[in-house]
Amino acid sequence: MMSYAIVGFGKVGQALAKAFARKNIDVTVASRQPPEALAPQARAIGPTVVAKSLRNALEADTIILAVPFGEHREVAKALPSWKDKTVIDATNAFGEELDGFPSSAVVAKAFTGAKLVKGFNHLAAAKLAADPLVDGGHRVVFLSSDDEDAAAPVAALARQLGFAPVNLGKLNEGGALVHARGRTWGQLIFQDVFRKEQ
Repeated sequence: MMSYAIVGFGKVGQALAKAFARKNIDVTVASRQPPEALAPQARAIGPTVVAKSLRNALEADTIILAVPFGEHREVAKALPSWKDKTVIDATNAFGEELDGFPSSAVVAKAFTGAKLVKGFNHLAAAKLAADPLVDGGHRVVFLSSDDEDAAAPVAALARQLGFAPVNLGKLNEGGALVHARGRTWGQLIFQDVFRKEQ
């Protein structure tokens, strides 16, 4: 069984926790605040959502990064190596100057050894929190990664959560559609689309 953690418990982190709770999938949540501060909100979302310390949350196989972009380096420092971990980058770096690199390439550098997948970042928190099944269609989640093997289990998780994953390919190719470049959003950011699953 894969284990999951959401690091960051703001609007996006809570929206993702709701998606896990809706499907009764266990997920750990953590932030800079102590777990006791998050526990009431976690319990209110559902019994499968458990607040833990950052150190304990990072024991999960798959970590969803839902912190403000500038805080990703602090999270990365929490483990000496990210080998055998999958990091799902749900951050957005609007207005950041990244020397032409997609923000996820910058995040990947910080999380040495991790398999990094960009995902769950293009939808506003309210859309992420809503039931992804609408009129027989599933809300699309765009994924991109430079590691083909990493994208498949994240696509499987997205399906488990009720979304329709669409793999855009490498970060600087199709993935560029879901990144901000300086003060310009990628064309697929905030696009709320649905797909009938086959």
